[in-house]
Amino acid sequence: MRLQLTSDLNICRILNGMWQVSGGHGQIDPTNAVKQMFEYVDAGFTTWDLADIYGPAEDIMGEFRRQLVANRGQQAVDNLQVFTKWVPRPGKMTKEIVEKSIDKSRTRLGVESIDLLQFHWWDYADRNYLDALRYLSELQNEGKIKHLALTNFDTERLKLIHQNGIRIVSNQVQYSIIDRRPEIRMVPFCQEHDIKLFTYGTLCGGLLSEKYLGKSEPKAADLTTVSLKKYKNMIDQWGGWGLFQELLLVLKEIANKHQVTIANVAVRYILDKPAVGGVIIGARLGLSEHVEDNARTFQLNLDTDDLGKIEAISSKSNDLFRVIGDCGDEYR
Repeated sequence: MRLQLTSDLNICRILNGMWQVSGGHGQIDPTNAVKQMFEYVDAGFTTWDLADIYGPAEDIMGEFRRQLVANRGQQAVDNLQVFTKWVPRPGKMTKEIVEKSIDKSRTRLGVESIDLLQFHWWDYADRNYLDALRYLSELQNEGKIKHLALTNFDTERLKLIHQNGIRIVSNQVQYSIIDRRPEIRMVPFCQEHDIKLFTYGTLCGGLLSEKYLGKSEPKAADLTTVSLKKYKNMIDQWGGWGLFQELLLVLKEIANKHQVTIANVAVRYILDKPAVGGVIIGARLGLSEHVEDNARTFQLNLDTDDLGKIEAISSKSNDLFRVIGDCGDEYR
């Protein structure tokens, strides 16, 4: 259930993703959100993934930390791991620009030092991202950031960053039974250099669930969240709705055998992959909760028969690495 990511960071291997508070997934009530965050932490889900661009996510986390200290003391807050992201617009980077952004996140979160700062860059043609990372390293040395990480960088750029002497702890990438592109280049490099992957899209926005088993192909109007639209498109490129239904049938068979859900099987499958540090599952705070269901993932062990059945379906699908490219290429 837990992983010693660094000497000072012991994390839950299922991370609570806060991208859904940024909009496009239903209206979030911050008061209710904070209340439900206590339930996550009480169940052992102490590791949170957010970003400066996820609407009020950093503010909600800051309020949760304040309430946690007030109700339970400093020790409770020390057992929390908060990972945020910095997603700047490309362009010239100065120490002042970088520091101002990091200080803003620190203030919103209510922390002296950010546990893990995950850096994202939209345009590789703009090489200023290397300057940004050097300044982030300086801020790390000054104690404003504990550990540096990346989001949606491809293997080529990850190698370049590594060659420039910048120590990266993790890279956040899309990785699921449907999208196995990280296995081609990213995983081997990460294994070689002790870099962990944090994965998102592992449940394809909720499409990898009983809800869609045996259902006809949804129309665009039926896809009510940003995530559903995005991952339905990914399924279309992977092999289409017919093959997806075959996959769901197999996953349901495996789930029934182990008395768990399709989501549990999909998450466990990725958690067991080399170089994977954790899987990020969206927390629809105040809207729908999956705390108990998520916990069942840790009791599940997939056997060779289960893996063989999944592989048999995967072998019929298109190679998304050829269709889309390496990790993060879908954003560029």
